[in-house]
Amino acid sequence: MFDKLFSRFKKEEPAADYASMTIRDLEVGCVFDYDLSTFIVKEAYEYDWGDNFFSKEYKISDGQRNLFLSVEEDDEMEIEISEKVKIRRILDYLPDHLKENGKPPKSIVYKDIRYFFDEESPGYFRNCNDDRESDDSWTEFISWSLYDESEKQILTLEQWGDDDFEASSGILIKEFQISNILPKPSK
Repeated sequence: MFDKLFSRFKKEEPAADYASMTIRDLEVGCVFDYDLSTFIVKEAYEYDWGDNFFSKEYKISDGQRNLFLSVEEDDEMEIEISEKVKIRRILDYLPDHLKENGKPPKSIVYKDIRYFFDEESPGYFRNCNDDRESDDSWTEFISWSLYDESEKQILTLEQWGDDDFEASSGILIKEFQISNILPKPSK
């Protein structure tokens, strides 16, 4: 009875300001638009590059493609959209070269694009669903970045353990290319 009487004096919850959501607010379940498609964030990952420097990566899907959205904020924000590729399709001997030399060749041609070795980045990776307090949730790996001449396309090579190699091919994008970010639906 009193609830009804005083309900008009209750403060209403402020409406969520979805327009102010940015790429920094992404989490599993968020939805956004990119390149005329709507994507949902399926998984979230974190990278520890040392010296208290971290970056994020998200597995995203538009229902037909699974891509990866990497967000790194150093002096400026660097955003990459990439897809996994079979490392032996880049160069059939690439895993052997990485094992023997500890780094990739100075340049690699993949899909008629010449990529040039830029940097080596050892670090630690974890799936954000894992327990952050557990040291077991972090996995050590090493990453090599190669860029094309325009520095807009990137080829990333990774080594996990002694014999496990992965690769991805992607492009660098601007923050404004990710739009209409919506939070994960509340239950």
